[in-house]
Amino acid sequence: MGRGRLRVYLGSAPGVGKTYAMLGEGHRRAERGTDVVVGFVETHDRRHTADMLDGLEVLPRREIAYRGTSFTEMDVDALLRRRPAVALVDELAHTNVPGSRNEKRWQDIEELLGAGIDVVSTVNIQHLESLNDVVERITGVPQRERVPDAVVRAADQVELVDMSPEALRRRMAHGNIYPAEKVDASLGNYFRVGNLTALRELALLWTADKVDEAMQGYRAAHDIEGTWETRERVVVALTGGPEGETLIRRAARIAARSTGGDLLAVHVTRSDGLTGASPAQLAAQRTLVETLGGTYHQVLGDDIPKALMEFARAENATQLVLGGSRRSRLAALLSGPGIGATTIRDSGEIDVHLVTHGQIGKGRGLPRPHGSLTLRRRLQGFALAVILPPLLTLALVNERQDLNLVSDVLLFLLVVVVVAVVGGLLPALLAAVGGSLLLNYYFTQPLHTFNISETNNSLALGVFVVVAALVSSVVDLAARRTRQAARAAAESETLGTLAGSILRGETALPALLERVREAFGLTSVTLLERTTHPTSGRGAAARGPADRWTVVASAGTDRCERPQDADTEVPAGDTLMLGLRGRPLRAEDQRVIGAFAAQAAVILERHRLREAAAAAVPIAEGDRMRTALLAAVGHDLRTPLASAKAAVTSLRSDDIQWTPQDHAELLLTADESLDRLARLVDNLLDMSRLQAGMLSVVNRPLALDEVVPLALDDLGAAGRPVVVDVPDDLAVVLADPGLLERVLANLVGNALRFSPPGNPPVITGSSLGDRVELRVIDRGPGIAATEIERVFAPFQRLGDTDNTTGVGLGLALSRGLTEAMGGTLNPEETPGGGLTMVVSLNAAPPQSGPTSLGQPGLRERESR
Repeated sequence: MGRGRLRVYLGSAPGVGKTYAMLGEGHRRAERGTDVVVGFVETHDRRHTADMLDGLEVLPRREIAYRGTSFTEMDVDALLRRRPAVALVDELAHTNVPGSRNEKRWQDIEELLGAGIDVVSTVNIQHLESLNDVVERITGVPQRERVPDAVVRAADQVELVDMSPEALRRRMAHGNIYPAEKVDASLGNYFRVGNLTALRELALLWTADKVDEAMQGYRAAHDIEGTWETRERVVVALTGGPEGETLIRRAARIAARSTGGDLLAVHVTRSDGLTGASPAQLAAQRTLVETLGGTYHQVLGDDIPKALMEFARAENATQLVLGGSRRSRLAALLSGPGIGATTIRDSGEIDVHLVTHGQIGKGRGLPRPHGSLTLRRRLQGFALAVILPPLLTLALVNERQDLNLVSDVLLFLLVVVVVAVVGGLLPALLAAVGGSLLLNYYFTQPLHTFNISETNNSLALGVFVVVAALVSSVVDLAARRTRQAARAAAESETLGTLAGSILRGETALPALLERVREAFGLTSVTLLERTTHPTSGRGAAARGPADRWTVVASAGTDRCERPQDADTEVPAGDTLMLGLRGRPLRAEDQRVIGAFAAQAAVILERHRLREAAAAAVPIAEGDRMRTALLAAVGHDLRTPLASAKAAVTSLRSDDIQWTPQDHAELLLTADESLDRLARLVDNLLDMSRLQAGMLSVVNRPLALDEVVPLALDDLGAAGRPVVVDVPDDLAVVLADPGLLERVLANLVGNALRFSPPGNPPVITGSSLGDRVELRVIDRGPGIAATEIERVFAPFQRLGDTDNTTGVGLGLALSRGLTEAMGGTLNPEETPGGGLTMVVSLNAAPPQSGPTSLGQPGLRERESR
């Protein structure tokens, strides 16, 4: 029994006709004699869809109880027992009710396919996992039901059910999708023309990619290497040179001329890893490609034209963009056809664009044959080339009778190899030429002349020169490759360290710059940022005397203030520059440092984004506070105003004759309401000052027995039962009298609100080192540990469901005022149940005078 086949009808939006098309397919197969069963279809009360169920066998649904409600889902077990040839299962992305066989319907379908049952299903483009966020940005509606793209891509057939936005909106207006009461809202929201057009384009593009995958699979299965120009695919070859951005933009314009054109950038790396490409430039070019909607690829290959063509044909490319050669004319003349000419010759049906740029003929000259060896090594090689051949000649002259010319040639060849190992190619060639002259003069007949009498000797000397040159070249190449390999290993280790620091999340700029300084033995490394003078009239890439540079971060001593002060400059972006001091660096070192420079730019950008986000937090908090204030303060302002207004209006009324008792009660009501309103306004003003950092505080030595009675007096009759247990000899505290009185009144009032009858709050005081603690203890219900910090948020009242008891500023304001005085306010659990609020203040030093932190305190100012 083989696996079943999956066919999916893909739609751009609800109502395009996916379910209708699925049922139509079921009817066609049933008419051909296929055993078709409807496993699950959601008609959404659409009459035409429901009519399509007539004549098809519909499997009963399974009922599942969840949270007191009964739901129906597809009965997978019954469908497996029934074992039809084809099952019609609607809504591939549906999430099953908890308690079902599987979490998702696509998992149910996987079981059916595994049992050999063919399945026909439906899905909308907004439910695909990879497009979920894109659809949400377009429509503003998050999609909670999602299906992995791999499930749909693995389908044997995907058929797009397409409909124009105008036709779909007409179908909606006719009531064929949603009930009449939902039509207007849907047309004005999700089913706007722009939304439907964007969703339709997403569905078309996704389907085109699926079709393209099928075509590529067919070409691979049938070994078809030729290009099928089904869509424009433009490949741009990058070397990591400065011309890369020009080539990328030109290729992007070529791809944009064709709707649906693809842009692919490729960089060919040699298999030995030894490349002259700049990692920083390649990284910047990769970013540019991805910004333009393309993809970046890297392939290995020693034959660059062959690797380019293999990649282009594998991607079914139609056009290939190359840059003009940066080699000089002499280098091009000596080394033959370049990459561009070879690629054009082998391109076949692929169009090749050779793009000119400003770097043609400038970037590469003749390779330095011994550029990998130090000057000291080369001088040593020349010294050996001058000294060893004459010494060997003196030694062999005395042995002329015992050795023949062959032995002499081999010994001179050994000298050439030694010179090549030490000094490279040029000293070895000098040794070879000098050795051939010495062999001719001292060891070939006639002696002591440069004439050669025997042809055999002439051949031997000629072969010696050729072999010496070849051996010298091979030895020099091996030495250079060894040195380059060691260099590459060191670069890899350094870049590996950088990658490791990135993966570990290290984001400190000074640490990164210090790593650069240590790795390359520099005196200092400085990250500079440029600010272009507004009158300079130059672009971001230009530099001149009008530029001002700012030191962002540095490591080491003797940092540089301008790029001109540095021994080496490494760009880190349009406006950033790494200035290196200590010694000039070679180009190879600068390539590696370019990677560090790019990371430094990223770290700086992330740091500034974090700072911007942090700066936005107070603004957002202020907005949240204002929103909460508007939502919460309305009732609290209206209630006392309404009470006072009603009392005053009643007193002014001439229609009723008030008794003296009624008159006094109305006045009391107005007075209490206005007092309550005044306290609310005071709290709001104080909280606003705290949030803005504008609260004035005057701390002075203060005895607690001066403040506690005043705070209880503010509470009136409600504060009389409070038990006060503050020692007379308790240390004096540094506090603002008015603010401390306000804090205690708020805390005691809160404790009274939650204290049980007959068990009033208790105020105690104690000293702890250089701190004085004042505790307000209640025996109420207390607060859960998880809710402790919430009570200090403005506009929070735990357990309240309305605003009849205030806007919830008391504890938030109390903590803010306490911290403004240099103290702390923390809650503790009362042993045996309840809540204890601990006010901790600094003890006043002996004979301490007032400590002014601004204008006079609130209460103190009022009392004056």
